[in-house]
Amino acid sequence: MTLPLPPFYTHPRPMQAAVDGVLSLRQPMDYRFTAGVHSVPLVMGEFFAAAKSFPILFAGEAGAPVALLGLREGENLFVDAQGRWDEDAYLPGYVRRYPFILMEDKAGTEFTLCLDEGADNVVAGTENPFFVDGQPTELTKQALDFARRYQVAHVQTAGFVSALRDENMLVENRADIVLKSGEPRHLSGFRVIDAEKLNRLPAERLVVWRDKGWLAAAYAHLASLSDWALLINRASR
Repeated sequence: MTLPLPPFYTHPRPMQAAVDGVLSLRQPMDYRFTAGVHSVPLVMGEFFAAAKSFPILFAGEAGAPVALLGLREGENLFVDAQGRWDEDAYLPGYVRRYPFILMEDKAGTEFTLCLDEGADNVVAGTENPFFVDGQPTELTKQALDFARRYQVAHVQTAGFVSALRDENMLVENRADIVLKSGEPRHLSGFRVIDAEKLNRLPAERLVVWRDKGWLAAAYAHLASLSDWALLINRASR
């Protein structure tokens, strides 16, 4: 059984000096690879920064947190036709990590830095190389460090979502929106935190949530729900 690939990735494979020594990462980064998605994953540590730009929702059966980038399928309101991300908006770590990713072995005990060779930003040349004389460049070292930190944050986020589910705190929601042009749009299939249930947590559990950073993340998510108006304004433009 072949597992589905993460969003954006088409041909991820382990990086190798013998293969990738002739490849380079094209700069500046072209973010057109995000143009066809209306949401991207977020990790818990990003919630405060992300909450200033877009709604943070919990998507799918697993309740994975995502940043909502558009008001319909395949619509990203934060990237332009030249592949530039809006400089006034937060750039999610999931997007910044691309085209790199850590992939675990079958035992789930070891991780290897992989490169999506299908990425348009991976090109032949030596302008911004991945390896020089068989050794990883600073670019590759930084990519590995970021991917490791992202993986740790991903695990921490899974713990947060698990706690929300244990408390039955994620509730189904939908958004019925009317753009300034009068066009209606409807979004469903996502969850939000039930603020009343959050506020009813016993004091001793609130302390645990505070110490784990879950309480701050929950409030950042709730604050982000006011960003629907920002998306409506973007979509109306």
